[in-house]
Amino acid sequence: MEIPKNLYYTKEHEWVLVEGDEGKIGITDYAQSELGDIVFVELPEPGLTVNQGGAFGTIEAVKAASDLFSPISGEIVAVNGLLDQEPELINNSPYKDGWIASIKFNDPREIETLLSADAYAEIIEKIKG
Repeated sequence: MEIPKNLYYTKEHEWVLVEGDEGKIGITDYAQSELGDIVFVELPEPGLTVNQGGAFGTIEAVKAASDLFSPISGEIVAVNGLLDQEPELINNSPYKDGWIASIKFNDPREIETLLSADAYAEIIEKIKG
């Protein structure tokens, strides 16, 4: 299972890639593997303001549907429109082609509250037992 070191993570299995004053977000390799084949992603509208930990969309798979939670507070500035036609990109490339949205930070200090790759890996190990 892939857990890139250059990302920050949440306990809810979202990731954020910090790029200046924006963060590109998606779900982790572990999350997509647990969901199974992803068939639909409800993307947020650009301009939507979200709070850290707040729901901003939904992801549906053959097995289940789940809310998407924002790892950081801010304004949605872009969404991955490819997911409308190819939601399986999240399964195939959760950290690159399967990103979901980009957010302009309200408070960059929120990044400090997120998990490092090592801390996230520990959580996954506990879940897997």
